[in-house]
Parts: sequence; C-alpha cells; structure tokens
Amino acid sequence: MSRPFKIEIAESEEELKKLLQTARLGNQKEKLQMLWWLKSGQVKEQQEIGKRLAKDTSTVTRWLQKYRSGGLDELLEIKKAPGAKRKIHDIAIAALEEELKTGKGFSSYGAIVEWLKLQHGLDIEYATVYAWVRYRLCAKLKVPRPQSYNQDEKLIFEFKKNSELFLIV
Repeated sequence: MSRPFKIEIAESEEELKKLLQTARLGNQKEKLQMLWWLKSGQVKEQQEIGKRLAKDTSTVTRWLQKYRSGGLDELLEIKKAPGAKRKIHDIAIAALEEELKTGKGFSSYGAIVEWLKLQHGLDIEYATVYAWVRYRLCAKLKVPRPQSYNQDEKLIFEFKKNSELFLIV
C-alpha cells in the first residue's frame, strides 16, 4: 500500500458536486471527480484515484500539482495551440481586395498568384489564393466571355428580341 497524502481543497463538497454536474468536457469531469472524492473522503491514496479513473499515477500527481500551484482555475484550464502564421499579410490582403473591387480585376487565380509574387514578394500556392479570394474575401473572378468581332449587331438584337428567354412579361 502506498503512503497517504495530504492536500487542502479550498472548494466545498457541494460546490465540487455542482461543478461536476455542469462540466461538459470529459477531462474536466475526471479532474473534478478526483477532487470531489478527495474532499468527501472516499479516496485516500493516489493509486486508488488512478485505478478508479483508469489513469496512471503520474497523471494524477501532475493534476494535483497543478491544483496546488494554481487552484481550480489552473487545473481546469484548457490550453489551445496558437495555430500557423498567416501566409498572406494584412497589407497584401487589403491591396488584393482593392484590386478585386476595380473593374479590371484578374483573369484567373493564377494571375493573382503572379500578382502577389510581383507586387508583394509573396510565394503563395494556388489553393491558398483560391481559398482566400473565394471564401474569405467572398469574391469571384468575373471576366466577360470573349465575343467575336465578326458578329452582326442587328442579328444579335433580333435574336434577343424574338427569343423567349429575353421576353419581358
């Protein structure tokens, strides 16, 4: 049998029970369950906590050290990774937005990749540019379809005039 350990739990048994009932994440529930067992006197050894929670005793020790050093807030704290750095900086995004708003625009997403390389020195993949322009900036590359110069304007007008698609009811 391992030696008993002493830990002072500042929260009351009722408070721990309420927190345990309202906890949503499994990891937080396990930690609150451990504190509630200790406060209510149901558990007296770290090994017993580890067995009940199916955790290694080193994990229980780490949790208790966190509680001793920072209390309940540090024990239940969820750390989140900062994520990757943006590939396109804010100045380039603003310039790209302005360029997209002008009537000239771009003929393709590849042209945007080249423009970013020339204007801002950014070497960005096609897929990244497509995702930024299409989904984050909510812009579409609208370029008129090419038309032949040999078309007769009168024939086009007659077609539109007599076509069912262009009739206004």
